[in-house]
Amino acid sequence: MAETPQSFDRRSFLVTTGLTAGTAAAGPLLLPGTADAAPLRSRALKKNPFTLGVASGDPAPDGFVLWTRLALDPLAENGLGGMPSGTVTVEWQVASDARFKKIVKRGTVGASVASAHSVHVEVHGLRPGAQYWYRFKTGTFLSRTGHTRTAPRADTFGSALVMAFVSCAQYEHGYFTSYRRLAEQHPDLVLHLGDYQYEYKKGTYVAPGGNVRDHAGPETVTLANYRQRHAQYKADADLQAAHAVAPWLVVFDDHEVENNWAGDVPEAGSDTPNTADFVRRRAAAFRAYYENMPLRRTSIPRGAGMQLYRNVAWGRLANFHMLDTRQFRDDQACGDGNKNCPEAAATSRSITGARQEKWLVDGFRRSAARWDILGQQVFFAQRDSDAGPAKITSMDAWDGYVASRARITRGWVNAKVRNAVVLTGDVHAHWASDLKLNYDDPHSRTVGSELVCSSITSGGDGRDSDPADHPYLKINPHLKFYNNQRGYVITKIGKDQIKADFRTVPTVRTHTAAASTKATFVIHDRVPGVHRTYLRPYESVRAADRRTDEQIIRETIANETQPV
Repeated sequence: MAETPQSFDRRSFLVTTGLTAGTAAAGPLLLPGTADAAPLRSRALKKNPFTLGVASGDPAPDGFVLWTRLALDPLAENGLGGMPSGTVTVEWQVASDARFKKIVKRGTVGASVASAHSVHVEVHGLRPGAQYWYRFKTGTFLSRTGHTRTAPRADTFGSALVMAFVSCAQYEHGYFTSYRRLAEQHPDLVLHLGDYQYEYKKGTYVAPGGNVRDHAGPETVTLANYRQRHAQYKADADLQAAHAVAPWLVVFDDHEVENNWAGDVPEAGSDTPNTADFVRRRAAAFRAYYENMPLRRTSIPRGAGMQLYRNVAWGRLANFHMLDTRQFRDDQACGDGNKNCPEAAATSRSITGARQEKWLVDGFRRSAARWDILGQQVFFAQRDSDAGPAKITSMDAWDGYVASRARITRGWVNAKVRNAVVLTGDVHAHWASDLKLNYDDPHSRTVGSELVCSSITSGGDGRDSDPADHPYLKINPHLKFYNNQRGYVITKIGKDQIKADFRTVPTVRTHTAAASTKATFVIHDRVPGVHRTYLRPYESVRAADRRTDEQIIRETIANETQPV
């Protein structure tokens, strides 16, 4: 497989999809040689097809992507949402006011069965740094209204950016209450760092205390499976609220395909152990992912390849380097799990692939932003779980690709990036860390900062604790915070600092749980490293309930890994 998927140029995109050029381009994911059925009159639909909500993404100074997908029966087993086979004409509108008295852009697009009746509209020609409202219409049916915004002009900072980031939403493990609480805070931008949906069939991955709801369908392997699973998630009202409030930047991790896949290598015990079968599965997963995400046409998959890594600029304030740490990585050293593995440090190993690594380092060299922010999937800082001489770390994280991490860290140091910040998901817990070139020397210079968000639901409720009690923070002095409750991180990014609130909910077993701030950390301009300014008090548990360091380590690893 080529390291970077072949990208579409404008002409090949328009020929392949049958679109015409204009202010906004949109349309189905048509593959060469396919033909769609005859156009369907929108009034032939008997009920509202906008059951999966709306979304926007990848904002630029002059526009953004708008998304919706039509489905009369989201859980239809063929993955086509109970829609007729014809193309449905969909009108889209963008307004400068919430009541749509001032519609500034509008158009029509065909929603086709070839793309599971999904719609992607790339809107251009808007004012930079401005709020907009959007909606879709077909026949007499109107979608909900979404709120979005354009990025600031390239030569301006704009106002402070309120950015939230999230990951790991296992539908069965709980209700998506944290998405709802995030939406209530009205961020300007949301980053999803992977594990948007999970592949397991009902009962395979069970949270402590049991699952509160079930996946429909089998383990996702085929295109129909993935389309159905995405539709089940998108039908959730809390997730729809989070999408409707702000533009999103999305990247996948492993569960959008299957647990711990690496390049063209499936996980051990995969339902698709043969390489050819897994590559077909990956192609199906990528196609469904694109169909269900507010991504630009540059991310349209070509078979089992997809251009996901990209840069999104927010004026002079921030560069968001959105990474792909799955598609081009080497296989995990020494297999999956937490291990003492000298092979993990081999200089030839890469988690990004050489081409993406060069793109990222070149981006550091070109950047004049106040903050260079890496939106990516797996734990970046070293996390050693052994207090003795052995180094036991996760083979799936950057610890399994030590030289790759070192090259990228040196890349931003040598480029004299003003402020490097890594955002991470994956591990179902909140963490904060200083980043170093030499993690084995606790006195070595700090060169960056890492903020890690907990899961939306994955792992069930979890429990509150005093972060100082976690043995990882004693073994790894650069780790500064830990909390094992579900939630999200919301930040305020200004010219002088980034303030990050680690938000938690006490349970994911009800829809009504309130969110509160467990801790607040600040990263100051030109001062790498995280600095805690608030910690919610924790009442110690009874002595009989206290756990040993070994128990805490085992529980931490179990919480962030999947069933065998």
